[in-house]
Amino acid sequence: MSIIELNNVYYKDKKNIVLDGVYLEINKGEAVSIVGESGSGKSTLLKICSDLIEVTSGKIKYNGKDYFSYEPENLRKNISYCIQMPYLFGKTIYDNLEFPFKIRNKEVDKKKISNLLKRFNLEEEWLNKNVESLSGGEKQRVAFIRNIMFTPDVLLLDEVTSALDSTNTKIIEDYVKELNDKGVTILWVTHNKKQSETIFNRRITISKGKVEKVEELN
Repeated sequence: MSIIELNNVYYKDKKNIVLDGVYLEINKGEAVSIVGESGSGKSTLLKICSDLIEVTSGKIKYNGKDYFSYEPENLRKNISYCIQMPYLFGKTIYDNLEFPFKIRNKEVDKKKISNLLKRFNLEEEWLNKNVESLSGGEKQRVAFIRNIMFTPDVLLLDEVTSALDSTNTKIIEDYVKELNDKGVTILWVTHNKKQSETIFNRRITISKGKVEKVEELN
């Protein structure tokens, strides 16, 4: 059963056609890596899937229903997008990690926050640390935790380990594999060929805005 379906999707910015007639069906529970050269349209594809930008033409569906039939806020709670260059808001790490609870009108689960910080090699004592003082890799991990604080149906990842060392990269990969084993659908953009083969059942190659190749990996 497909969870996300793109039917003849085009996206054009002011100058260029970025996505050029994309047909793509992602089945519920899949783990799919997305590869391709810089500028090929990979990140734009994820932005469209996360409802951050509208298609120029074509159709995109979630669970068989057009994206337009959903409230954007509810759609984005179910389809979580973690970008390569994370934007951390507020002043502190805590400001970012309480946010998923605030938008759902839920009490902050401080134990869950603490456990996730430990899982991703971040100190609980850092909760009041200014986000401006964090390294690129620390920002990526904080943003990742913010995205998975509530388990989504679909997790979109855009080069989320690009600033991490091999140890922390493996921690992220293992956690994503655990989420996938629990039924979360994964789409992960990566430039790392080895990474694109690790936990995935399919690999999609994007070239010049088109789906060039779809490979079964296991």
